[in-house]
Amino acid sequence: MALSAISAGSSDVSTISSLGVGSGLPLGTLLEQLETGEDAALQPIQNQEDSLNATLSAYGKLQGALGGLQTAAQTLADASAFDTLQASVGSPAFTASVGSGAIAGQYSISVDQLASAQTLASAGQASRTASNGTGGTITFTLADGTSHVLDLTGKDTSLGGLASAINADASLGVSATIINDGSGTPYHLLLIARQTGTQAAVASIGSDNASLQDILGFTQGAGSSVTENPASNALLHIDGIAITSQSNTVDGAVTGVTLDLNAVDASPATLSLTHDDAQTIQAAQGLVTAYNSVLSTLQSLTAYDTTTQTGSPLTGDPLALEVQERLFDALDTSVPGGAIGSLFNLGLSTDPASGQLSLNADTLSDLLASDPADVRSLLGGSTGIGGAFQTLTADLLQSGGSFSSATAGANDMLNDLKAQYDQTSDRIAAQMDTYRQQFTALDAAMAQMNSLSTYLTQQLSGLG
Repeated sequence: MALSAISAGSSDVSTISSLGVGSGLPLGTLLEQLETGEDAALQPIQNQEDSLNATLSAYGKLQGALGGLQTAAQTLADASAFDTLQASVGSPAFTASVGSGAIAGQYSISVDQLASAQTLASAGQASRTASNGTGGTITFTLADGTSHVLDLTGKDTSLGGLASAINADASLGVSATIINDGSGTPYHLLLIARQTGTQAAVASIGSDNASLQDILGFTQGAGSSVTENPASNALLHIDGIAITSQSNTVDGAVTGVTLDLNAVDASPATLSLTHDDAQTIQAAQGLVTAYNSVLSTLQSLTAYDTTTQTGSPLTGDPLALEVQERLFDALDTSVPGGAIGSLFNLGLSTDPASGQLSLNADTLSDLLASDPADVRSLLGGSTGIGGAFQTLTADLLQSGGSFSSATAGANDMLNDLKAQYDQTSDRIAAQMDTYRQQFTALDAAMAQMNSLSTYLTQQLSGLG
């Protein structure tokens, strides 16, 4: 009888689904506390991962600022920062723009004639919508010897249709419109050369459609019902030398300069090409601004709060210290033998509190006027300030450079920490499984003992 009762108690214990139910002990809570204690081993690893991720993020920010400094250094080192010329013109008759290859100097220019486009007007027609024969072709031959054919097969041959067909084909070299003079035969087809100058003019027009030939047939210098307003070339003098141009945009007459002719003015006007100091000042200011950006980024990422005794992601970081040291070294660049010893003789000053640079543009402008060669030597080229900062940023940012090596090292450490975290997590999980099995066995044993105690109590009570 006793064995039967105990067996029944064991069967009840096997159905326990939650720790502590059988024993009445807070085993679930104890298991959670044990797991919390075991998980504490993961926190130092997580803290190291968070620190490394913050370092990598800080590296990215500093790289971005250094990229801006690299661009500014390239601009300052480039010859165009010093060779750029600006044009000033003493007449509204023309404007000038400066490109590469131009030489500083003064030129006397007079505009004797503007280039114009040829126009051809047909004799007046009674209708703009009536067909002029059927189909056919029209051949336009230009003064430069090129010919283009307009095929009107199956198309509208009225004046309106002709204008539409001509305007739809830019290769013909002309555009078309219709003029109404208000007379009894008011409609004239007006053809306009698409470009100015005599070479773009139409030399002849011929058609195998007799009606269209009567209206548009034309040969320069021969009689025709078509009225020509001839094209003209631009004529100008540069320092007494006669120049002819097909266009009012004159390229290369003065090396590296484009002239745009606006009006006739036979009185010579002066074109002055002078060095554009604003470009140099802008390039120098660009370097100062980029330097300040790197410095402020560096200061933010390495700051230490003495009150809370907490640092920033790059506080004490070797790479940050290297960047700071090399910034100061590049800023101290000097060119031996020049009258201007250092960048600080060009109007540069440093804020003693923040280290930020500022540039006095007026001082630099005066030196560009009085000593341009020394300014260029100190600022530009591979041996000047621009070159020094180019070298600095290239060493830091290039593949295999300082940032590349530091980032690779941090990523390697992250990979090691991840492996360590995973191993520790697996160990904790295995340990917790062991605890859970032990607690389950304890709970079952206690449940069985409680069942046996209850049974014995009942039996003893019956004996009384």
